[in-house]
Amino acid sequence: MTHGSVVSGLERLAGAPQLAAKWGRCGLLCNQASVTAKFLPAWELLSQLLGPRLVSLFGPQHGFAGVVQDNMIETGHARHRSTGLPIYSLYSETREPTAEMLAGLDTLIIDLQIVGCRIYTWKSTIAACLRAAKRDGKRVVVLDRPNPVGGELIEGRVLDADAHSFVGQFPTPMRHALTAGESAQFFNAEIGAELEVVALGGWRPDSYWHELGRPWVLTSPNLPTPDAVYVYPGTVMLEGTNLSEGRGTGLPFQLIGAPYVKSGAALIKRIEDFIGKPPGVFLREANFQPTSQKWQGQECNGLQIHVIEPHKVRSYQLTLAIIKAAMDVGGDGFSWQKPPYEYDYNTTPIKLIVGSHQVTEHISRERYQPNDAFWTHGVDAYIKEVERYLLYKRTLRLAD
Repeated sequence: MTHGSVVSGLERLAGAPQLAAKWGRCGLLCNQASVTAKFLPAWELLSQLLGPRLVSLFGPQHGFAGVVQDNMIETGHARHRSTGLPIYSLYSETREPTAEMLAGLDTLIIDLQIVGCRIYTWKSTIAACLRAAKRDGKRVVVLDRPNPVGGELIEGRVLDADAHSFVGQFPTPMRHALTAGESAQFFNAEIGAELEVVALGGWRPDSYWHELGRPWVLTSPNLPTPDAVYVYPGTVMLEGTNLSEGRGTGLPFQLIGAPYVKSGAALIKRIEDFIGKPPGVFLREANFQPTSQKWQGQECNGLQIHVIEPHKVRSYQLTLAIIKAAMDVGGDGFSWQKPPYEYDYNTTPIKLIVGSHQVTEHISRERYQPNDAFWTHGVDAYIKEVERYLLYKRTLRLAD
């Protein structure tokens, strides 16, 4: 079932090139997932549309071609083979465009397929571009794209003011329900750059990626399919633990386990003790051996998350239960990952991921409660604040 024809900001621009008439000389921030529904890359379309007015390209984390696997693995600057244009990496010695990078531009165009999760660094990159544009008197244009996990439901707490990092710069929850363009408008209320958003056509905020009738191009190496994206707003928290989140396998963020988990069945049973049968998914006992990352070359016992009904998936609550269950059935094997994480060399990663320095206390062996208000902190205020920046009419609400 599809919800009609969704037109991305890139496709709207292709159909109305006059929108770019006043943009002057342009740079384009994109990657391999920045394509039309017929797989035409953004750089190619804009090269045709703008001609010599397209003067440079920019790439986010994982690189312009999206080949780099891990966090804190920087990509260098390069030259684009087809166009000859310079490619500036915004995940290198700098994560914000420099004055030199923007010197020949009037407008920086951004076309990035976000995944609906606060921790995905591209929103921090969008904010960095807005700051640089404000600094240098440039325009930012965001070509909007759908939120693949829908635009209505919110999961997870809003991060605390003392837990800001490259995976959380603004008071947003883990599953934030915004598009890239809406996120940019929210950020820009504080930054004050000249911002324009080319909005989506035909997008229904209650729709999920599999209903859009569009191809999924992996946004980064460990989000190869929509199913991985549907669970990512929760299972990304496993990066802060010594549980494998499936990196180094063919099912990242869906295969979960560790050698110290002696029984996947026992892990699943303990999860269900906390939250019952998790909605929208089936937890299947599974064994796997990562070829890289945590527990490389070792057999892990655990589970696979099979996505059955994407609308019903509540990955945040599920992952908290997975972590607590691993503590309970894993004995002394479970531990929190140590710094660094996304260029913070002092803070325990799970605190940056969740966005609170109190998280380990609230998920300790003694204190964890699935319905603790700690896990939804700040959501009501977030909804009230962000409603003024919505481009597509709907009602935001906390996932039940």
